[in-house]
Amino acid sequence: MKSEAEFISRLLSANQKEEAFKKLLELYQKRLYWHIRKLVITHENANDVLQNTFLRVYKSLPNFQQKSSLSTWMFRIAYNESLRFLEQEKKYHYSVDDIQKKYLDNLVSDSYFEGDEIQLKLHRILAELPEKDRQIFQMKYYDDLKFREISEITGIHEGTIKTYYYKIVTSIEKNMLNVELLVKN
Repeated sequence: MKSEAEFISRLLSANQKEEAFKKLLELYQKRLYWHIRKLVITHENANDVLQNTFLRVYKSLPNFQQKSSLSTWMFRIAYNESLRFLEQEKKYHYSVDDIQKKYLDNLVSDSYFEGDEIQLKLHRILAELPEKDRQIFQMKYYDDLKFREISEITGIHEGTIKTYYYKIVTSIEKNMLNVELLVKN
C-alpha cells in the first residue's frame, strides 16, 4: 500500500471505492476481529460486531477527518460497536461475567486451544479484572497498540491509560502464582 493519504483518497473515490474497500477488509479484518473478540468473547458475537464495524466504516468514510490514522479510527469504531453490543446484551440479562465464565470453562476443554498452564492462568486473571481494565490490557498486550492509540480509541487520557496498564500488569504478576486452574479431565 502506498501512503495512507493516497489509500484514503481511493476509498473516497467513486470509481475506486469498492476495490479499495476490499483491500481495507483484507488488511484489517483479522486484526479487528481479534480486537472485537477479546471484548465480546464469543466467535459468533465477534463476527456480528465485525460486520457492523465494517458497515459503519464504509458509511462513515466520507466523514473521516484524518485526525488519527485510519487504523486507529477503525479500532475506535470497532471498540464503540463492541461496547454498543455489550450494552444490548445487558438489556437481555447477559452479563460479560457470565459470558467470560462460560468462555473460560470452554477454553479448558477446547481441543483447538494450544495454550499452556501460564496462558490459562492469564485468561483466568483477565476474566476477574474489571471490564475497562481488561480492555486496556488486551489492547496493549494482544493488539500491540500504542498508549496514544488506546487513548484515542477509548477517549481516556494517555497518562491514565499508562497508569492503568502498569497497575494491571503488576496485579497480573502478583496473581499468577495464586490462580487456581479448574482443569476438567
